[in-house]
Formats: sequence, C-alpha cells, structure tokens
Amino acid sequence: MDFVIGGLAGAGATLVTNPMDVVKTRLQLQGELRARTETKARYRGIFHALYVIARADGALALQKGLAPAVLLGFTMNSVRLGLYHVAEVQGWTQNSSGVMSVNKAVFWSSVSGYLSGLIANPMSVVKTRIQAASHPSIAVGRQHRYNGTMDAFYTIYKTEGVRGFFAGVNATCTRLAIGSAAQLTTFSAAKEMLINRNICDKNSPFILAFLASCISGAAVVVAICPFDVTTVRLYNQGPATSSGLLYNGVFDCLRKIYKTEGVHGLYKGIGPLYFRIAPHTTLSLVIWDVLNTMLLNKKDNR
Repeated sequence: MDFVIGGLAGAGATLVTNPMDVVKTRLQLQGELRARTETKARYRGIFHALYVIARADGALALQKGLAPAVLLGFTMNSVRLGLYHVAEVQGWTQNSSGVMSVNKAVFWSSVSGYLSGLIANPMSVVKTRIQAASHPSIAVGRQHRYNGTMDAFYTIYKTEGVRGFFAGVNATCTRLAIGSAAQLTTFSAAKEMLINRNICDKNSPFILAFLASCISGAAVVVAICPFDVTTVRLYNQGPATSSGLLYNGVFDCLRKIYKTEGVHGLYKGIGPLYFRIAPHTTLSLVIWDVLNTMLLNKKDNR
C-alpha cells in the first residue's frame, strides 16, 4: 500500500504540472551547444513559451507527453516515496534516540531516488521526446516524430533496441539521487522544525505538509538543475546520425554545455523547473503525507 500511495501522489501532481514540464524541456534544448550570442531564442521565457507553443501547435500541445508523464509519475514515485516511507516506518531514518538522522535520511532518500530513476527511465525517454516535438517554426533540438506513446515505445525499440530506453540513465539516476536526498530530507527536517517551533502541529497534517514541501521545493531546484538539463539533452539526442552523437555520457554532456553555453547553459529552464517542481513537490508530498496519515489513523482506529 505504501508504494501505491506514492504512485498516486506522483501521478496526481503530474496532471497539474505537465505544461511546465513541456516548457522546461523546450528551454533546455534551445540553443543546444551554441553560445548565447549565436542563438536567436525561439522562446523568451516561461510565459512567452506558453504563448508560442499554444499559438503554433494549439493549446493541447501544452499537455504533450501527458500519458507517459502520468505513467512516469506513478512508477517513479511509487518506488521513491514508497521505499522512503517504509524506511521511515521501520525507523531506518532515525538515530538511537528516535530522532531523524540527516545522514540516514539522505542515504535512504538517495537509494529510493536512484532506484526509481532506473525503473522509470523508459517512460522518461518517451515523455521527453514527445514533449520536444513541435511545429518546425518553433522546433528546438532533435525532433522525433511518434504517433502516440505506444508508437514511441515500438519505434525506439525497433530502431535503438533496449539501450534506447536507457539513454541518459546515469544522468537521471544521479539527478534523482541528489533530488530525492534534497527533497525528502528537507521535507522531513522542515516538518520537525515547524512542529518544534510550534508553527504547526501534527493535528494539521495538510498545512504542515504544505509548508514543509514549499521549503523542500526550493532546495531541490538549486541542487538538480544542471543534471536536469543534462538528462533532457541525453534523452533527446537519440541514435547516432551521420554527424555522430552530440554527447558521450553524463560528464561529457556537462563539460560540453559548460564549455559552449557557460554556467547559464547548466541552469537553462530553471524558472519553469521551479514552477514545475515546486507545485509538483507540494502536491505529491501533501497527497503522499495526507494519504499516509489517513491510512495510519485508520489502522489505529481498528
């Protein structure tokens, strides 16, 4: 049940935050391996991107990749949140005094994040490529044309084999290990801090989870943005063309982005990343925390 609750929390949050994920993906692919002075921006920020995408491809294009995104949200968070909750319930994140241990919380949140990235990577690849595909007038990055989610899975398997589904897997596992450590550790620590300072109490689980997740979201964005850019680039590059692969792994990607695009390149899309992660973190962690609280209360009342 812990894993189902985690999956439902992630899927529910994805329904709301997917448009920001589309915008983030486009901004991160824009000006790929080009200096800022050499690139004419097709998207000039979050709101301009929302307008341009809706105008060129229709308003529904803002929900591109929704099916694999929801499947990704369920799969990833069922593993990540489910495993971490098991660790909390079993006391694996606490010290001998029963107080949360930061080191243990970081370890278990990193493990849960890494495993979730490994299992959910095929959905991430499909989602990213569908979100990147657009009208030629606003296209950025390599364009992959699929007739829906199932066609994407079939085409990737046919042209790239099983390896195609694990493009960028090292980058995403690193991103999720760091992101989960930042998210779940700061979420747990923020809840304890809010309770200890009498800002919130355990009898107001919704408000407590909401405030703690707001704090957590800001920490996550700063920690993972360079790896998020790297992940999107590796997902979208596809198989080698006549000009070869753009990137040969995580560190080659980070190096090339920094060399050609500077620090700015590593933090491309940080605005929509925040507006995606902050509400996604808030929604998923609030849903997760409230559902777990309800389940525990139900067990206690039996």
